[in-house]
Amino acid sequence: MIRPALSIVIPCYNEAACLDVLHARVSAAAHAAVGTDYEIVLINDGSRDESWPVMQRLAAADPRLVVINLSRNHGHQLALTAGLDLCSGAQILIIDADLQDPPELLSDMRAAMAAQQADVVYAVRRTREGETAFKKLTAAIFYRLLDRVTDTAIPLDTGDFRLMSRRALDAFLAMPEQARFIRGMVAWVGFRQVPFPYDRAERHAGETHYPLAKMIRLALDAVTGFSTAPLRFASHLGLALTAASLLLFLYIAIGFFSGSAVAGWTSTMLVVVLLGAFQMFVLGMIGEYLGRLYVESKRRPLYLVADVVGPIQGHATLGYRAEVEPLPVRPEPVEGHAAPQATAPAASSASTSAARTEI
Repeated sequence: MIRPALSIVIPCYNEAACLDVLHARVSAAAHAAVGTDYEIVLINDGSRDESWPVMQRLAAADPRLVVINLSRNHGHQLALTAGLDLCSGAQILIIDADLQDPPELLSDMRAAMAAQQADVVYAVRRTREGETAFKKLTAAIFYRLLDRVTDTAIPLDTGDFRLMSRRALDAFLAMPEQARFIRGMVAWVGFRQVPFPYDRAERHAGETHYPLAKMIRLALDAVTGFSTAPLRFASHLGLALTAASLLLFLYIAIGFFSGSAVAGWTSTMLVVVLLGAFQMFVLGMIGEYLGRLYVESKRRPLYLVADVVGPIQGHATLGYRAEVEPLPVRPEPVEGHAAPQATAPAASSASTSAARTEI
């Protein structure tokens, strides 16, 4: 395989309004950085608008554009995983399709990578234009809480916008877990990783595809994927409640034998409800980890590719992409001669398995 110098991987979901401007700006930034030795990989994550037809139109006019259509909506992190799995560049830029992360920073990020001999240059947000005060506050709380509870040091105020070397990406692709928090997984990989401060712009068009519910799900994936602190908290809480129960039992026993016990329905119900709430919380934490184990035990592919347009070189290692081969043409019989009988090749099972990529 002859690798391009650069791959730019962009997951897309309902981004039809952004795609033309996105393609123009990303192409210009890539050309300024590496000339024509690059590929742009767009992943359509089950969009419900005209994103896929627009991608096909752009790919027909640009030989350096590869567009991948997933079989359904897999979610941002898995769609990004598909693009990273199928790209082939020596350096890989991850960027979102909404243009909040300026692609024009590519050359500066490559210069920072070369100057500091780094494998990962991760972009750190100094400012966040066009976002509500609530989202800024919750994001700040999330990153700082995550830093306190996780076992891996994850940089504060960073998203998925980053430049990676091929060896860092190959190490990342060796991790097959289903519930993916990519910025944490890249941090876990290690190698030399350096920050790149920048100002995040306002979204070019459309609306955010990360509402509060998805942010909470991502936060749970981050915490449960990189820390056992919730389980430790559950055990510590159990010990604390056991100690409190012993003290309460001692108090009741003293009151009973001294004849000063006072009947009280409210206090009894308060204790019952409080203990029940703590128990449900602990069971919920345990359930999160059990749920992750259940999903991982199925060993399903992380993504399914329906269609690919463009000169793709990568091979699916974490997902499934059917390789379509042309059917053999039966030769026309010559007059006076019997038509040759088709014989099954000895390696039919091997050719069938080679015609697809499965995990």
